[in-house]
This record gives sequence, C-alpha cells and structure tokens, in this order.
Amino acid sequence: MPITVRVPTPLRRITNGQGEVQVEARTVREAVEKLEEVYSGFKERIIDEKGEVRRFVNLYLNDEDIRFLKGLDTELKEGDILSIVPAIAGG
Repeated sequence: MPITVRVPTPLRRITNGQGEVQVEARTVREAVEKLEEVYSGFKERIIDEKGEVRRFVNLYLNDEDIRFLKGLDTELKEGDILSIVPAIAGG
C-alpha cells in the first residue's frame, strides 16, 4: 500500500532532491524505517535517541498531527500523504 511522503527542503539532500517520495508501509514508524533503508541518515533527522519524533519535527498524516493520533504507531492506508514539517521558532 503505497503512501506519499512530502519531504521538506532541508531533508531533500538526503532524498536526492526529491520533494515527494513513495513508500509502502502499514504505520508511520514503518514508513520512517523503510525510508532509512533507501535514504541513509533519514531516520536520525526524524526520530530521537528515545525512539520518539524529534521535538522540532512535526509529522502530519493527511493534515492531522500524528501526536494527536497514535504517534508513530498511526496506521497508514493506500493514498495517504505523510508530511514532514520542521518546527519554526521565533519571536
């Protein structure tokens, strides 16, 4: 079941310049793991040492923050769009 992952500009050097990539996965966690297999270094920019989504990274599944769903265990279905959005701080 392929899904689309939208990759932000800062991570596109890992995905060879691609702004969107396709992956087959049943959960967000599995999607990140599969992306790591293809694009080495991808996971460490999304997941921290504790196995959680980094504080400065937001993951949206079809416009819903996965933190308000089941986190990395959120289920995926064919045609879903997973967007990686770096947090922006400022004042």
